[in-house]
Amino acid sequence: MRLSIIIPVLNEADRIESLVHYLIKHGGSALEEVLVVDSGSKDDTARLAGLAGASVLQCPVRSRAAQMNTGAKAARGDVLYFVHADTIPPPSFPDDIHSGLQAGFRMGCYRYRFDNPGMLLKINAFFNRFPWLWCQGGDKTFYITGEMFFRFGGYNEYYVVMEEYDFLRRVMRHYPLQIIPKYAVVSARKYVQNGWLRVQLANAVVFNLFRLGMAPGRLKKIYKSMLR
Repeated sequence: MRLSIIIPVLNEADRIESLVHYLIKHGGSALEEVLVVDSGSKDDTARLAGLAGASVLQCPVRSRAAQMNTGAKAARGDVLYFVHADTIPPPSFPDDIHSGLQAGFRMGCYRYRFDNPGMLLKINAFFNRFPWLWCQGGDKTFYITGEMFFRFGGYNEYYVVMEEYDFLRRVMRHYPLQIIPKYAVVSARKYVQNGWLRVQLANAVVFNLFRLGMAPGRLKKIYKSMLR
């Protein structure tokens, strides 16, 4: 197993350097590369990522789907591992992914918990252990073999939001998703800024409109209008 870690970023200078250092430190012999895919950050994200040891790619389209596809196309590893800039996987991530592949899974993710002890956030952490589509999302991190990622066409760049749900909706019809019974740690910054109820309401509205087929551009506008 050769692991290519792909991190889509936009203005993440406060976090990216420590995250890249962490991933390289714990990636061990399985780590092929860390690819940070920037989409026009106005801060020092790209420079700090490079100094930390990542290969920095530029994506002209400000869209996570396009950024992650850019990283996947450049990846040298045979397994792709997508990590958001505000998420820290367990230090055992290379062994966990290898074990999943050995068990016959071709894709998988972690559960997650927040870096905030709030009781309401623990409700979110409880439900993301289940394989239901609405319990997924990029905060859990996501590994997949490169062969299967490209066989299913990668992320559909039509989806300027909900790109991960669209991909999993397509692939989970054919293959199971492994949910590793360990926890990635996710920043609670969005909940702190907006409040738990507001974020939950925005998530529920956008997810259900996504399932009803609303155009992603409209979904993005609705989501932004509901959050600060």
